[in-house]
Amino acid sequence: MKPALLLVDLQSDYLATPELHPPADAVVTRAAVLLDHCRHHCIPVIHVWTTIRRDEDRRLPHWKRTGRWMCVAGTSGHQPPARLQPREGETIIHKTGFNAFASATLDAALRRMNCDAVILAGVHLHTCVRTAAAESLERGLEVFIAEDAVGSNDPAHAAAVRRWLAERCVQFEPVDAVLSRLDGNEPSKMVHRSPRETDKILFEVPIAGADEIAAVAAAAKNAWTNWRQHPPSSCQPLLGKVAERLETAAPDLARQMAVEIGKPLSHGLEEVRRAAENIRDVVHRAANFELQTRAAAGMVRHQPLGVVAIISPWNNPVAIPVGKIAPALVYGNTVIWKPAPAATHLAQVILRLLRDAGVPADAVQLLPGDHTTAQQLAANKNVSAITLTGSAPAGHAIQEICARRFVPLQAELSGNNAAIVWDDADLPQAAAQVAWGAFGFAGQRCTANRRVVVCAPRFEGFLRELKIAAEKLVWGDPLKKSTDLGPVIHAGKREEHAALIRASKNSGAAHRVEWLFEKRARESWVKAGAYAQPAIVCCDEPDHLLVQEETMSPLLVVQRADDFDHALKLCNGVRHGLVAALFSHSPELRQKFLAEARAGILKFNSATAGVDVSLPFGGWKASGLGPPEHGEGDRLFYTRMQAVYGAKNLQV
Repeated sequence: MKPALLLVDLQSDYLATPELHPPADAVVTRAAVLLDHCRHHCIPVIHVWTTIRRDEDRRLPHWKRTGRWMCVAGTSGHQPPARLQPREGETIIHKTGFNAFASATLDAALRRMNCDAVILAGVHLHTCVRTAAAESLERGLEVFIAEDAVGSNDPAHAAAVRRWLAERCVQFEPVDAVLSRLDGNEPSKMVHRSPRETDKILFEVPIAGADEIAAVAAAAKNAWTNWRQHPPSSCQPLLGKVAERLETAAPDLARQMAVEIGKPLSHGLEEVRRAAENIRDVVHRAANFELQTRAAAGMVRHQPLGVVAIISPWNNPVAIPVGKIAPALVYGNTVIWKPAPAATHLAQVILRLLRDAGVPADAVQLLPGDHTTAQQLAANKNVSAITLTGSAPAGHAIQEICARRFVPLQAELSGNNAAIVWDDADLPQAAAQVAWGAFGFAGQRCTANRRVVVCAPRFEGFLRELKIAAEKLVWGDPLKKSTDLGPVIHAGKREEHAALIRASKNSGAAHRVEWLFEKRARESWVKAGAYAQPAIVCCDEPDHLLVQEETMSPLLVVQRADDFDHALKLCNGVRHGLVAALFSHSPELRQKFLAEARAGILKFNSATAGVDVSLPFGGWKASGLGPPEHGEGDRLFYTRMQAVYGAKNLQV
């Protein structure tokens, strides 16, 4: 392979686009890593720039219509960031529209370089990157897109483009995989490494192919014709056995979670307990819910959906899938379960437990694999609905598929949760709660405290209490009973955590960084595993990447508020809306918080982390789609309503 690197529209004006995902800083950082590697290996680099001149107005029509001038030659917006500036001898291609190949210059450059492949990074994936990829394919070039170095301000459109390009043999790979390929290494099999000892491979993850996915979906559809006849009451003994077996297996499951995903034993035991409790709540609600009721004009029935695809994450590998499987079955659906790769072995254990309890083989089936497996499953004609817990990009990809197929989607898409600590709060109590919510399980909970907003007069006092409370937690081996926070899921996440904090400090966005456990951080076990050093970071820039993005790591951002309106603005000022908390005893502030906090779950005087399975669990804004999970939410998603007229004497 003789590739060239094409950096498409990585210019300051484009990177300043509102709502760019991933954020501009993340795109630039990954593109810079790719650029440095290509330069080191003498791989040709081509910079593709949009160049507009005021004396020759060749702007696109929609720019003219809105009076927009961007990427004007000679302006700072026309230039890329310093890390992506061209070097002497590197080719620059200028364009005025979407197509980098509009002139003959790029074609000629690629022929001169004798290239047979291109690697693309840049913005926007749904327009100029897409066009460059399609034009490259037309010229017989092999095309790779560095998936974590491309951005878009239209993520749903970008998800559709990604699917369309992948179907046409464009290969999407993270930068690290591209670098490995450039070093002459073919893509390795998908393996999962120990978070405790990152040099140790725990298992290889099989990836289900198209034929297997089709066969499993067909079997689930056939099984549904019989399973749907079972009333909810018939599932009670069966699911009761599942709950009992979970409780019996709790110590073994907790140990397996500690080994495979780094979850501390205490957290693992609590998760299994919660899963069993959830099953019993599902059974109780279903037993007391009438699937059909009569009205004056006819009848209202709640019918099962059919085959439900469950796509579950690694961080709660027992409670989340069990919390989806139980209501799916009790309301008459069959299930195909695609766990996250890191949770593959745990999923196999849970499946055996379900079988041992008597759940029929075709009623719940397992499909191991990666994100492409999940997307193929969601697109299968025999799948009637999808429930997903995962990242925003995963949500956009599945949402696009569901929209094309007109099938229901339930999605929990992470959180960037804030707690407000006000002047009448008990500071030691608030600090203890926030520290536990932020750092427990190394911050790898969607409900974790990512941010805390503190009234200015109590800011310094709260910070002191917060550091004291955080360092009372135990950072160490997740196999030890006393441990509160262990490693993050893999070494890449550890590096990402450290790099984000360094970048925010170097840029001045973080005016204070408090690294925790400084002595322990120098011990050998920390470097041997994916142990990310916990940190408290003070940042008053509300739009900074540090504030705006969910990190899924032991990082807590502290912000200062001038008054309560300002605190609410900071609390609500992110795209997520899963959990928000208020530490205050003031009735007036509580009412204002209830009226104005934009989240699906609100809490008083408690960490954002931790929920009860009897209440609905769902986020607002970018944190969720469709009905919430648990509680009353289950029947809203796992059944559909049907009106029947003329059924006065009908026995059903």
